[in-house]
Amino acid sequence: MPISDKKKISNSRYIAKCDSIQIRPPKERGDEIRAAAAAAGQSMQSYILQACAERMTRDGFTPAESGEEGGL
Repeated sequence: MPISDKKKISNSRYIAKCDSIQIRPPKERGDEIRAAAAAAGQSMQSYILQACAERMTRDGFTPAESGEEGGL
């Protein structure tokens, strides 16, 4: 089913608000992260963002609250 023009515009607006950060762990480490996220009942994105927020707080940074799903 083709994507409607309205959906394309909506997707573009969403993507424009987001940053893109890639990580490339070794396959075994990636499997461990996936398993940990699943065990926590979270998506990988939510799990990794939460881990980053906790580390930033521990290191003295205060992550901003975005209020959006998957955000910090």
